[in-house]
Amino acid sequence: MTWLRALREVVRSGLTIEEARLEPLLALRTAVGVALVIGPALWLASPAYAASAALGAYSAGAATFQRTWRPRKVIALGAGVGLALGTFLGYLAAGRLATFLPLLAVWAFAAGMAWAVGSTAGIVAATTVGSMLVTVTLPTSIGQALEHAGIIALGGVAQALLILLFPIRRWGAHRDALADALAAVADYARRLRHDPTAPFDPEPLMTARDAAAVTPSQARTRPSVLHGPRGLAERIRPVVAALADPGVGAPPEGPGRDRARELLDAAAEVLDAAARSIRRGAPAEVSPGSTDALCVDEEHEVLEGPARQAAERLVELLGEALEIARCGTPGRTPAPPVPEDAQVLVRPTMFRLVPVVVRAVRRELRRDSPVFRHAVRLAAVATLGYLIAARLPVGHGYWVPITSVMVMRPDFHQTYARAVARLAGTLAGVALATGMVRALGPDVQVFGLLAVVSAGLSFMLNRTGYAYSQCFTAAYVVFLLGMGGQAWEQTVPERVVLTLLGGALAMLAYVVFPAWETPRLPGRLADWLAAEGRYAAAVLRSYAEPTREQHADLRRALLASREARAAWQEAYDRARQEPVRPRGLTSREAEEAQEAIEGFDRAAMLMESHVPRADSRPVPEAERLAEALEADTAQAAVDVREHRNPDWARVEEALHAWEGAAAGDGSPVVRRGAAMQKRALEALATAVSRTPLERDVGSAREEQRVRAAAATEGDGSGSAHRGG
Repeated sequence: MTWLRALREVVRSGLTIEEARLEPLLALRTAVGVALVIGPALWLASPAYAASAALGAYSAGAATFQRTWRPRKVIALGAGVGLALGTFLGYLAAGRLATFLPLLAVWAFAAGMAWAVGSTAGIVAATTVGSMLVTVTLPTSIGQALEHAGIIALGGVAQALLILLFPIRRWGAHRDALADALAAVADYARRLRHDPTAPFDPEPLMTARDAAAVTPSQARTRPSVLHGPRGLAERIRPVVAALADPGVGAPPEGPGRDRARELLDAAAEVLDAAARSIRRGAPAEVSPGSTDALCVDEEHEVLEGPARQAAERLVELLGEALEIARCGTPGRTPAPPVPEDAQVLVRPTMFRLVPVVVRAVRRELRRDSPVFRHAVRLAAVATLGYLIAARLPVGHGYWVPITSVMVMRPDFHQTYARAVARLAGTLAGVALATGMVRALGPDVQVFGLLAVVSAGLSFMLNRTGYAYSQCFTAAYVVFLLGMGGQAWEQTVPERVVLTLLGGALAMLAYVVFPAWETPRLPGRLADWLAAEGRYAAAVLRSYAEPTREQHADLRRALLASREARAAWQEAYDRARQEPVRPRGLTSREAEEAQEAIEGFDRAAMLMESHVPRADSRPVPEAERLAEALEADTAQAAVDVREHRNPDWARVEEALHAWEGAAAGDGSPVVRRGAAMQKRALEALATAVSRTPLERDVGSAREEQRVRAAAATEGDGSGSAHRGG
């Protein structure tokens, strides 16, 4: 993608209205938290203290709108404590640049490394950098530092208390995640009616699994309906795929295919009903036609062989889903039976999270890590922005580094899109608030009320697009400044100019020190291929030795393959939006390779749907094929990283040996699945292989680039191009 096209996409993305369900009650509760600290601070203290209280309450409230599965009150308290600590340290070091700039750099670097834990931690940490920058304009003394830090922390406490006293859909996000997983499988079943090889994105299942991990305190109060349906969705997905597939399931045409479509349609309706029941906490209706379709007639059933086994298994699983749909009230919703060897997913408490955070940060402390590079950019931009603003003949110079810190993200597209969105939202919000300030005149109480209203609208539009929430955030800041007695003529034009400067600084920082995903695509693809090879081998070993231990290994390999797929998809989506030339994989090669590995994964999933029970007859030939698959995919992963053509000699030899074994006739599903995997691997080799001419041209171009870079360094005429 060229720079011009990338910038057009950035502008479009930054100003796009996202379809999201508004949550006015949550926004109202959070805005009330802001009002509860502004009002008493104005009455008992001064506008300066009210501004500090509003900073804590607003930032803590905004943190609770981030996507996280921890209790919102814990997030509010954590954000309040972080803001207070940043404020206090900022006060102590604000007197001299020699003390404040190193503190700011270290704090910003730590905030950037917080992305190693997750996006919520990274965003909340960035707000603490903003609080440190704001406080440097206030009077500095240890007593005032403690007072303002305490008031900021009080804002977080107020938000936490409101969440505790007035819970709104306490388990709503967890219910939505589980319902989305069931709805995704329902949509998959519906698409399989028309396309037996339709793809499936496991992201909803991964999100539901993440939501299912709870702390010990959450486990004691979690509704029973959130215990078992996730496993139900996991088990139904491969069964519907096996039923629809013409190779291992229903025939391509005829009564068998019609019966499969009938079952798939019934499965979609039942799963949708179960999703509605979980989401709303109330029973959902299922049409009589769908329940009738789930009755398997032993004498007149048209499906035979593996297709009939899949149909019977699907009917059994959908019976559990029907119970969920029909008994959806919170007190009556049954949890489907959980396997005896299933383990509860435990999320560490805040104190036990410390070593987890340390390990995550340590893994990212390397030069090629996007998180590490983001932390370096954040530290450099925060300090440089503060120095530049200090030299400008305007007040409120801290808006430059604050803008940079709040828009910067570890990837190119989000950083640029948020910079555009913040500027557009700031212009609109400042214009709106300025007109109201001029019309209403100086009135502290009115400005405080308008600040609360603006905060509530910002919270409500938080998920509809950054530009639109930022519009009311800018208005909120203008009203706070008016409440503090700042003249609009002195603040509004400055805020616009400094916001533009901060956004430009953030965008320039990514060009100077980027973290492009495009060069990493071969490595991400190799990781995904190796993980899929281990998953396919685990499926085959479950046929060769059907034991509980093998089934547990299969589950672990499946989860690892999903994580590798998610990492590839994230990197691929980012790379498509980067203004960087392809390195190692062109866009077309990446698409074809992705389709091939998805086909390989689908074949393994079809075999998984018919994995024998623990007491079934083993298939010893499957072990040799498992070893061949694991060895060849591991070697192919190395070949993809080093731009060599992969080879599947071991797999071909194992399949050839199996074809000559009479014992292989007893496992038609695994035989057909293995053949499908072989075709998928051949398609992958075709996608990533290079002809001798392509290899020679690529090597010549690489040598030419190396010579040009060496010549440039030798004569000191310039630096190597970083962007690609």
